[in-house]
Formats: sequence, structure tokens, C-alpha cells
Amino acid sequence: MSKLLKTVPKFANEAEERLFWDTHDSTEYLDWTKAQSVVLPNLKPTTKTISLRLPQHLLDSIKAAANARDVPYQSLIKVWLQEKLHNH
Repeated sequence: MSKLLKTVPKFANEAEERLFWDTHDSTEYLDWTKAQSVVLPNLKPTTKTISLRLPQHLLDSIKAAANARDVPYQSLIKVWLQEKLHNH
């Protein structure tokens, strides 16, 4: 037996919609058993610029390692940091 669902109201703006969903149970409005997974391939994670002081010899070594792998040195630093976090 299907549950009768309420109609989702129209919202004037995102703030109004956010307030609505903060105070209402979505299962009264949506049948989550029919939900489908989606892939959003063009989304990029939000990044934050930081300033990091490194000894010149260390930066030179990182740039050389990145050049050997044909990748930008900042990308290589991010990969190494991510690997270190996962292995820790």
C-alpha cells in the first residue's frame, strides 16, 4: 500500500526552502525508495588557497619529482598529502 505524499510547496528563494526542510521530514513529501543515484562528473571540490613556507632545497626537490612525473608540483604535493593521510 502506497503512502500518500504531501505536495512540496513552491519556495520564493533558497533561504525559504532551507528553512522548510530544516523543520519538515522529507519522507512525508518524497518516496525515497524510488530515489536513484546520480553522478555529477563536472563538480570540482572546493579548494582553499594557503601559504606554505618551504626550504628552497625541498621545493626544488618537489619540483624535480613533479617534472619527472610530468605533473604540476602543487598537484603532486596534494597527492602526497592525501596519500599520507590515508596511510596514517
